[in-house]
Amino acid sequence: MKHSLFSIIFLLIANFSYAQKGSITGLLLDESDLPLIGATVQVKGLSYLGTISDNNGKFILVNVPEGKQEIEISYLGFETYKETIDLAAGQELDLKRIQMKGNFILGDEVVILGTNLQGQAKALGQQKNANNIVNVISADQVGKFPDSNVGDALKRVPGITMQYDQGEARFGLIRGTSPDLSAITINGERVPSAEGETRAVQLDLIPADMIQSIEVSKTLTPDMDADAIGGSANLVLRSAPSNLRVSGTLGTGYNFLTEKPMLNGAIVLGNRFFDDKLGVIVSGSYFDHQLGSHNIEAEWDDANNPYMTDFQVRTYDVHRIRRSLSTTLDYTLGTNSKIYVSGIYNHRDDRENRYRLRYKDIEMNDDGSYTAEIRRQTKGGLDDNNNKNTRLEDQRTYNVTLGGEHLLANRFKLDWSGTLAKASEERPHERYISWRQKDVGLSQDLTSTRQPNINDNGAGMQYGDFDLKEITQEQQYTEELDKNAKINLEIPLNNTKNKSIIKIGGRYRGKEKSRNNGYMEYAPLDEAPFGNMTLQPMKDQTRDPFLAGNYTSGNFTDATALGQYNLTNTSLFEATDLPEEYLGGNYNAKEQISAGYAMLKQSVGTKWFFIVGARIENTQVDYTGYQIEFNEEGDFDPSATKTIEGTNSYTNFLPNVQARYNINENTILRAAWTNTLARPRYYDLVPYRSISREDNELSEGNPNLKPTTSMNFDFMAEHYFENVGILSGGVFQKTLNDFIYDYQARNYQDPASGNVYDRYSQPRNGAKASLLGTEVAFQYPFTGALKGFALYTNYTYTHSEIQDLGIEEREDETLALPGTAPHTVNGSLSFDSQKFSFRISLNYTAAYLDELSDEAFKDRYYDQQLFLDANASYAFNEKLRLYVEGNNLLNTPLRYYQGSEEYTMQSEYYNARIQLGLKFDLSK
Repeated sequence: MKHSLFSIIFLLIANFSYAQKGSITGLLLDESDLPLIGATVQVKGLSYLGTISDNNGKFILVNVPEGKQEIEISYLGFETYKETIDLAAGQELDLKRIQMKGNFILGDEVVILGTNLQGQAKALGQQKNANNIVNVISADQVGKFPDSNVGDALKRVPGITMQYDQGEARFGLIRGTSPDLSAITINGERVPSAEGETRAVQLDLIPADMIQSIEVSKTLTPDMDADAIGGSANLVLRSAPSNLRVSGTLGTGYNFLTEKPMLNGAIVLGNRFFDDKLGVIVSGSYFDHQLGSHNIEAEWDDANNPYMTDFQVRTYDVHRIRRSLSTTLDYTLGTNSKIYVSGIYNHRDDRENRYRLRYKDIEMNDDGSYTAEIRRQTKGGLDDNNNKNTRLEDQRTYNVTLGGEHLLANRFKLDWSGTLAKASEERPHERYISWRQKDVGLSQDLTSTRQPNINDNGAGMQYGDFDLKEITQEQQYTEELDKNAKINLEIPLNNTKNKSIIKIGGRYRGKEKSRNNGYMEYAPLDEAPFGNMTLQPMKDQTRDPFLAGNYTSGNFTDATALGQYNLTNTSLFEATDLPEEYLGGNYNAKEQISAGYAMLKQSVGTKWFFIVGARIENTQVDYTGYQIEFNEEGDFDPSATKTIEGTNSYTNFLPNVQARYNINENTILRAAWTNTLARPRYYDLVPYRSISREDNELSEGNPNLKPTTSMNFDFMAEHYFENVGILSGGVFQKTLNDFIYDYQARNYQDPASGNVYDRYSQPRNGAKASLLGTEVAFQYPFTGALKGFALYTNYTYTHSEIQDLGIEEREDETLALPGTAPHTVNGSLSFDSQKFSFRISLNYTAAYLDELSDEAFKDRYYDQQLFLDANASYAFNEKLRLYVEGNNLLNTPLRYYQGSEEYTMQSEYYNARIQLGLKFDLSK
């Protein structure tokens, strides 16, 4: 494929090398010398000669006739720029930097864009001129919301729902699909995942102040990677500035749950050197947050007379430090040729102590009372400079890209890139100590099943009655390494008003993924100091108030004492390796993806624009997993352990048709028919086998899984207001085939061994799903008496159904696709003046199905959430601004429920947090 592509490129260049027409290049900037992305550039009188500026603000007009020409550049919210030039035959004319003025005429008034409107104008200008259905958030807009990470910023986009961890947005669900069904990219390159089970990317790893813009593509074009059924969120890194730029942030904050301070800082340095040929920008970010949560969790049984079979009270103390460094260097080889290097490195340390009171294996007695085992567990880590007596989750990612952009023979646009990317998560020396009381009588207080409770008659506080259950230490390491390359060639076919452009390209993605965990149990040789819980150092972890309800945690083994145990000293502890706890989850994987595409970009006059094309992707997978087996007594049988290999290969052909109709300059209709896919979760592909002889059960992975595919139909109408606003609305429909579900069967005969198992489970293809939704968005900056105020709001409705899911006794039920929130609402009211700005923001997501079980009462739901955030700033001058931000002002919890909303599965509270500090820009 590569040889054929280069042959086509050579022949086309040779065929058109006689061309005497020229090209015009320029760099579009705002009044702060920041790039304007998506501006319209045209040759007046030659409507077919037009283009839009790229992510660096650069534009290239090709195939321009010689002679005098008038260039006209327009951008929503900016004054139209005009310049007359005299182009010689074959000339490559560079207009250098063009600074556009942020103002527009509304009636008889000249409106100057304020701080908030600058960002809104850039986002809407880029969205307006896009070839596909896309939502854009500019860096200016990100800075106007109190969002510390990319996940928190994405929740402002129509159709995106976030799932949270410790109060921060972590995983994004685009248009009602799970995080596995969407893509996260940096400068168009897929971000690897440090998750061992799934392909989802942790968005709270990436600071919001490290990006130039966020582009959420709701419809994909053939030149984009196809593995994004829900959509693709592209994080665009900052490009090198046109001159010296020095800006940054220095702030602090306060967490009302932990009553501890926060620290954050950021810096941006950039300039051009060597006669403007070399551009350099470096950005850095640091965020230090001591947070925590108050949590209860429950499991329920018996839909007719529900009672708890498990209940937990948890207290979390977390110290999260996030660091990020990015850079972009570009070097101009000629007027229309450059090479560049861009990269970003993210590193998050998440140190956690958890104190868990658990009532385990609760059984109902004949007289209606209950019996259970009570456990008290401390989670921590080694006492060293790394773990610091906590469970350390050390997660790191980097993406580095070398690429080039070239205009060949004043006609052909060629771009290429190679990317090396890696994600890893390491959890070293993760320690647990558990104590237990067996056969404790208790009762359940189910007066409120939203806040259920246990009455153990004081047994849970009798620490002398708790015996040591276990001391364990885990090592966990997961990594993913990606090696990617791509090339694209754009070929103009004519010079008429019905402009035709062919674009072809190829892509290679090589992926290596592995998970390597370990688990050791340690028994003290001298049992006397561990005779009961009171003989080890304890600390009261009761919090008043405990935000999850009226619960008392009590005493737990001190995390410092746990960290100081010398577990490797064989004279103190006997170590036992327990492969049954980790071996089945370990694996090694390789994936190779080769792709090619061809697409026609066709204009019909000035009203119609079409994209017609197709993409083909071939995937080869090679996975290695393990078989583990437990004998009739339930003990691990090491003699049955073995490695298993699995390979698979498949090819997907993905046609694509998109249309845009310009009713007038500010009103656009868009429609698309696209085909996309989502590759199976990593662990679902692992050829593991887990056999229990005691329970006569078998579960295994499936390396023969095919990707889930989706046929998508989209329609969107957009009207852009002259005063930098938008009213848009649209519908979308997705039909998913080969949806992967957890197949479960009874009395299953295993073809590998011939044995018949009472219970069997395996991920399989076969389910079908449909998803229907609608989106409405409205942004409007007011004028007249309400000048300075602006409204930002959007609403998304989604509905989904799954067929052929293969769950016994649920064949006739209408089931929803997990992750489909029926209602999502964003709202924001802001005020912006020359000195002062203020914004209050709401984000609402309705409850939705999160996980299906074998009966409706066991299904897990993610409960509704309503977040209220606010922020304000005051500009002392152009260079210095004071800001204050408040997050989660309503103390909204993370809550799951089981079957029906009154039965809490998890309820976790984080309380509010505030930040304040200074933002400076010495470039102004």
